[in-house]
Amino acid sequence: MVERDAEDGVSRLAGEIVRFARVGARAKSMLNVGDFGAEFSALMLLFPLCHQGPLRVTDLAEVKQADPSTISRQAAQLVKAGLARREADPADGRASRLAATEAGQEACHRMHEARHALLSEALSAWPAERVRTFTDLFEEFNSSVEALMRRDSAPTPRENA
Repeated sequence: MVERDAEDGVSRLAGEIVRFARVGARAKSMLNVGDFGAEFSALMLLFPLCHQGPLRVTDLAEVKQADPSTISRQAAQLVKAGLARREADPADGRASRLAATEAGQEACHRMHEARHALLSEALSAWPAERVRTFTDLFEEFNSSVEALMRRDSAPTPRENA
């Protein structure tokens, strides 16, 4: 009986994740941050650039768990929009890193504030303890999924040969 309950819970969770993705896509338009001259996915690169400092495209791809060619295209959008700049990597002058410009830092701040306001409004009727519990569980869930993704992306013994 416990196994069936767990399976029903997984099915329900799967449905809620699909619902969350659908709602999340619509919520992007509710952020009202203005037009920064780059796609939303490119703008999301500003968060690690502002919080972790300048990064190589390969490191940014790892942080975002995305393909380096996709990140490279998105980075080009940020540079073109004046939200990021390329600079020499001090560890290897042949390589470059991407760094947020002052305009990029401002855009990141505006997006953070808009996201915070939207979530605060959505959770305004929740007691603080429930928000903390949900956050703890959501963090644990994300960590479990990330660990699974890392495990599944590890090379097989045959690939190591």
